[in-house]
Amino acid sequence: MILSENSFNSSTLIIQQIIDLAAICAHKGIKNIILSPGSRCAPITLAFTRHPELHCRTISDERSAAFIALGMAQQLKKPVVLVCTSGTAALNYAPAVAEAFFQQIPLIVITADRPPEWIDQWDGQTIRQEKIYGQHIKKDFRFPDDFSHKDKVWHAHRISNEAINTSMAFPAGPVHLNIPLREPFYPEAQEKFDYSHPVPVVDQLIGQRTFSKETAIKLKNTLERFNRVLIVPGQQDPSETAQQLIDQLAQSKKAVVVTDSISNLQSEATINYHDQFLPLVEQASLFPDLIISFGKSIISKPLKLFLRSSGAEHWHIQTDGYAPDTYQGLNKQIYTSPIPFLEFLNQTNVNEESSFYEAWHEADKKMAALIKSTLDQADFGEWKALHKMLPFIPAKSKLHLANSMAVRYVNFLGPRKQEVICNRGTSGIDGSNSTAVGCTFTTKEFVTLITGDLAFFYDRNAFWHNYAFNNLRVILLNNHAGGIFRIIDGPNRQPELEEFFETKQALNGENLARDFNFHYYSVRNEQELEEAIKGFYHPSIHPKILEISSDSSKNTALLQQIKKTLKAGFES
Repeated sequence: MILSENSFNSSTLIIQQIIDLAAICAHKGIKNIILSPGSRCAPITLAFTRHPELHCRTISDERSAAFIALGMAQQLKKPVVLVCTSGTAALNYAPAVAEAFFQQIPLIVITADRPPEWIDQWDGQTIRQEKIYGQHIKKDFRFPDDFSHKDKVWHAHRISNEAINTSMAFPAGPVHLNIPLREPFYPEAQEKFDYSHPVPVVDQLIGQRTFSKETAIKLKNTLERFNRVLIVPGQQDPSETAQQLIDQLAQSKKAVVVTDSISNLQSEATINYHDQFLPLVEQASLFPDLIISFGKSIISKPLKLFLRSSGAEHWHIQTDGYAPDTYQGLNKQIYTSPIPFLEFLNQTNVNEESSFYEAWHEADKKMAALIKSTLDQADFGEWKALHKMLPFIPAKSKLHLANSMAVRYVNFLGPRKQEVICNRGTSGIDGSNSTAVGCTFTTKEFVTLITGDLAFFYDRNAFWHNYAFNNLRVILLNNHAGGIFRIIDGPNRQPELEEFFETKQALNGENLARDFNFHYYSVRNEQELEEAIKGFYHPSIHPKILEISSDSSKNTALLQQIKKTLKAGFES
């Protein structure tokens, strides 16, 4: 489209540039849009909803909407667009934006805004929206607020492309596009949106750093100095290739591989029960002299403390970007993807000390057997309930874990066959329901959410919309309190524990199930659990909640008793 400098009508053209933004998204393969209702954002909403290739959903609660978008982008490996109106609506995106930033999940966050002359003038629904997400965004963009010159059109197109490309460039993450809008917001009834004229599309070709022969030779010589190699994968997506390579390394005794559930690399060949046995062993016998890590964060606090105290050298593998010094021994940042590096390790003669390897695997094998026998005989509680429930979750499915005790219980219980997903970027309890719902929008497989009561009721608006998510299964651990505070040393010794830390509550899932049309199962003992399990994963036109009710103080006593039994058995 060729325009002369004098041919511009500003109010018409700003809508056309937003229409072009929607068209550019479609051209670049972005198909999913999450909208929250509002008036100021009406031109943006209409530009996306009227595009024939874009799939738009409306989620009224912006905080929930952002986590739903995150859950979708997490699975699709492509940006999902978020659109909201001006004011505090934009602030409600912040928790999910921070989570996406640290999990490296691409989001295009589009916020409508007042024009700049009306900021700080006590105009309605107006706040300071530029750079609103601070340091938890990859980049902020401000859309032009008028198009009186043809360069402004070029600038809008350039911003649209750059925002999308930035969100996908390594490390992927959220970007913010703030769009100032003046009235009128709504087109005339007969007005048509034109998506047919050409728009500039800037393609981004992303290569990966290669693992060169020179680097391999240098590292091979350096590896000869080490004979206690510990590989620690962090949170990442499942990879059959990585799993095969990790298992080969472990089985050939070239390295010890320690895995949390969120690494999605657990197997019979890896160390899986370290959370339980590390506090019980003579740790010096397990100290590595080299830690090799890839992926993001780990769950286990005992493992983090152990690695920090080991004095080991640490190599971190990733494609690009900064590498955190989590274990306080970072010595090398190796810029390549994990696969070629793992292939290199498998082809290299690593002189792993046999006593080091056997010490790790004997401890893990012993703890695995103890956990099973101890939980089989334990009284009914949250840990026992999950021990009984987890084997029934379909192997080919997605397993979402809320933070606090849910993710820790599952991590205590060893390898999972499902893809394990958890918001460990910020490790907050907000948004776990919504992230799981977003996941259901991307797959026909079952999506199971294991959650505590505070996380669950905190995010109940995840279900407040008109879209089907009948493949969702929720296992709700309801102890009517924040039970983790009875376990953490500190709050558990305070007289204010129940009122100000646990924040006891009387809610149960039955009313919510009625409100949002879930099938509901209530469980209070082992027999009721065994009965409920039978139909829980049968196909249904409605999602399902299985609520396991228990007492917070009794769960803590059971947890302490189980750990005491494990300690006695391990040390005998």
